[in-house]
Amino acid sequence: MSRLIPLILLAALCTAMAPLYAADWRQFRGPGGQGKSDETSLPQAWSAKENLSWQVDLPGPGGSSPIVVAGRVFVTCYTGYGLQPNEGDQQTLRRHLFCFDRETGKQLWQRSFEPKLPEHAYRGEGAYHGYSSSTPGSDGERLYVFFGKSGLFCFDLAGKLIWQASAGDGIHPSWGSGCSPLLSGDLVIVNASAESGALVAFDKRSGQEVWRAGGIQSSWNTPLLVATERGGTELVVSIQARLLGFDPADGRKLWDADGIHRYVCPSVVADKGVVYAIGGGHTSLAVRAGGTGDVTDSHVLWRQKRGSNVSSPVLHQGHLYWADARGGVVYCQHAKTGKVVYQQRLEPRPGRFWASATLADGKIYYVSQHQGTYVVAAQPEFKLLAHNRIEGDESRTNASIAVSDGRLYLRSDQSLYCIGN
Repeated sequence: MSRLIPLILLAALCTAMAPLYAADWRQFRGPGGQGKSDETSLPQAWSAKENLSWQVDLPGPGGSSPIVVAGRVFVTCYTGYGLQPNEGDQQTLRRHLFCFDRETGKQLWQRSFEPKLPEHAYRGEGAYHGYSSSTPGSDGERLYVFFGKSGLFCFDLAGKLIWQASAGDGIHPSWGSGCSPLLSGDLVIVNASAESGALVAFDKRSGQEVWRAGGIQSSWNTPLLVATERGGTELVVSIQARLLGFDPADGRKLWDADGIHRYVCPSVVADKGVVYAIGGGHTSLAVRAGGTGDVTDSHVLWRQKRGSNVSSPVLHQGHLYWADARGGVVYCQHAKTGKVVYQQRLEPRPGRFWASATLADGKIYYVSQHQGTYVVAAQPEFKLLAHNRIEGDESRTNASIAVSDGRLYLRSDQSLYCIGN
């Protein structure tokens, strides 16, 4: 006993001194769904020879981001059809869910799925995100994976299928499906704009549909849970022409406001009861949550002619940051007034940005489709900290970076990477 007690005390001391950054990244855009992490000491520069902890090749492409849950990394991809525009047979399309060990990259298990056909045709720019664009979500015990009209699937973390359900059988003929599941209490909520023109909430244990809210049109963004100034929680989603607030418990619409006047891909962000939305057509706006009915005149705080067609913003210390999808320009905008603090074209020219920004450790990570990752200081004065490419990977990247346990997780159409100091 005399030797056991010091060992117990030593173990307790080591636990107390252990770093507090080992948080999971369980959904699209991480904790809170806003693309932010509190972790520090994250890598700033990397390459195929520097700060690359491990990499695994994937059998096919995908636009979904990785998530990290309980020491495992989950990611989806697809094979067969949709590898080149206007080529192939949809009968060969397969989707895949992979589970890897977070420390080593060792594959622990994988599942494959036959699609419900027909799917949208893979032809031209709009379809380039492919057939596995939805990032999985998890509550720490189960995994929820959305494959559009093929359904929502629930697994345990060992890969056992618990249930599957349908959010609708529709498809968008050009742009397909792209929204990720959101966990809210006992519900898993899906923006099924393309599948049924609705938000659909399922019981996360049984897969039974709990509520459905219609009128969700031309919306490819994942909803956000927003804390209001009065202490409540609202579910906010951006659709064509309107910004909408719902009660997440029953799907009852609470308010709406004039929004983005075209289809909407970027997810909203929020702070202190204010929702910030950006979209194509160079539009950004701020709306105070917590209203009733049409709140355009009473709750819209500002509206500006700046925005992004695809990438979602991050919010940090009173400023919004995002990357223009096409122009290779990054923006900083004052959150209180909407005034643009800077707009800066990146060099070397990045081409398109479809991935959403990730903010951590005083850095903003912007992942371009074909020119690697640009690391910019999270401050209202532009400063490029690094430009990182992994030699040997010339494939496309549409996925956002995940942050967990002092490491960055990035996937391209070719590989999944773990990046750490």
